[in-house]
Amino acid sequence: MLKASALLAYASLGVAAATTFTSFHLREYRATAPCGFTEVGPAPQNKTLSLRLALTESDADGLIDALYSVSDPDSALYGQHLSKDAVNRFVSPQPATIEAINGWLEENGLTFEKLSPAGDWIGINVPVAQANKLFNTNFTIFRHIVTGAEVVRTLEYSLPDAIAGHIELVHPTISFPDPTSMRAPYYHIVPSLSPNITTCLNQSTPSCLQELYKIPTAPAVNQNNTLGVSGFRGGAVDPAYIQQFLETYRPDVNPPANYTIYRIDGDDPDDPGISEGYADLEYTLSLATNVPITYYFVGVNQTDGVYGMLDEANALLALDEPPNVLTTSFNLYPESVVSFALTDKLCQAYAQLGARGVTIFIASGDDGAGCSQDSTQFEPKFPLNCPFVTAVGGTQNVAPEQAWPGSSGGFSNYYPRPRYQDAAVTAFLEANGDRYIGLLNASGRGFPDIAAKADPHVIYAGVFYPVVGTSLASPTVASIFALVNDRLVSAGRPPLGFINPWLYKEGYKAFTDITTGESTIMCTENVTNTIEATEGWDPVTGLGTPRFDKLVDLLHL
Repeated sequence: MLKASALLAYASLGVAAATTFTSFHLREYRATAPCGFTEVGPAPQNKTLSLRLALTESDADGLIDALYSVSDPDSALYGQHLSKDAVNRFVSPQPATIEAINGWLEENGLTFEKLSPAGDWIGINVPVAQANKLFNTNFTIFRHIVTGAEVVRTLEYSLPDAIAGHIELVHPTISFPDPTSMRAPYYHIVPSLSPNITTCLNQSTPSCLQELYKIPTAPAVNQNNTLGVSGFRGGAVDPAYIQQFLETYRPDVNPPANYTIYRIDGDDPDDPGISEGYADLEYTLSLATNVPITYYFVGVNQTDGVYGMLDEANALLALDEPPNVLTTSFNLYPESVVSFALTDKLCQAYAQLGARGVTIFIASGDDGAGCSQDSTQFEPKFPLNCPFVTAVGGTQNVAPEQAWPGSSGGFSNYYPRPRYQDAAVTAFLEANGDRYIGLLNASGRGFPDIAAKADPHVIYAGVFYPVVGTSLASPTVASIFALVNDRLVSAGRPPLGFINPWLYKEGYKAFTDITTGESTIMCTENVTNTIEATEGWDPVTGLGTPRFDKLVDLLHL
């Protein structure tokens, strides 16, 4: 988390005259707590809440226009990614917003902490009693039924009319964390597993993936072309385990472990433990040969309410040179659990990174089409619903690859279908006729965008054992595109950045269409949600799986 002293540079812009804020404007509301939570009672009046305020950006729409201008291959500005300062000019609050917020904070005896490099997020600490008055609400304790974890939230809140136009949302308020939602891969431990895999038919090692996707073993040459790996939930990695894996599967690489650790929200990741980090680092290091890799480790001290994903995005935005590619093998919540306002703020942060030339891959999840709370519809996932990330689904087997049954996909109820998806998604809907009517939002952003192998991958964490899930697919795809970027930079060209407009317009030609298999999940005894892979884009495997050799040919490298 970025820190700054109270008021910082904002104070230089002046403090508004004291105003009495008595008239309120409802900002966010939900009828009931999400399924799985029960109300306990009022929060203690003297309990201190750490609240985050998202301030109104100067030109949010302008940022999105700029993102598409540098990401659409038909644009005259294609590839001309924005600088950090240029992005911040779109996002930084206007002086009028800063003045209004300063006046409101001063009148109420509050100071703040700057939480984002552009100043669009600030944090305040305030007792429950005062927060109830400030936001015309009643903060309440809710308990998660399965885990017993308790959180302080409210079902609605309002903003004083005089500042309502300057604050987009207050968080955490109506968005609830589900301690069981954030998923790593499904682990299946077999201590006696031999590392000497003789077939790639239904399991994967680095050499299997290199052969399937034609990934070169030759080392990358540009040390400024970087690959970021997200680490969450306090996951720790033992360098000795990673070294053992690389000595087993990539003994030709020297030095074998070219990675650094960047800490966010405290915690020391050097304490050994079985974690998602092993799968991600072992495979990116094995596949993206000699590409500098940074493990962005988000500790358990995060308080952003979305397991550190917002803190990670803001930390990356604060860097002068963020990674060219980022892979995240965690997905968070059912879309309906997180308010649109909070979802959109994280999505906007991803748009800022995309405008600066970062390609963001996120594993689509392992729950098939998902189950809505009443099990009558598919349930889309946050943050895969964001149109500015590239969602990665899963496949299994070889010759041919097929859809992996757990591969999550669907259609957002928050975001409309982006223009870049119009032709591909319309073709899927027309081909399936009335089959999915009532189960999904046909006009929403569809995901995943692409896919890669998600069936058993061998990893090492004290023993060799297999793990499965789209958490393995995202690092594979990220490694391929990191190597493509290496070729681009060597040719004096910019990295690909936000790839979705290019993927749906041209890039799909370098992908293998996955036309068989299905995703499936049993929601209740009588309800099973299933989506079949089909010719063209589908919400199981997207546009298909990448081939490195075809990508470099398509890009004339």
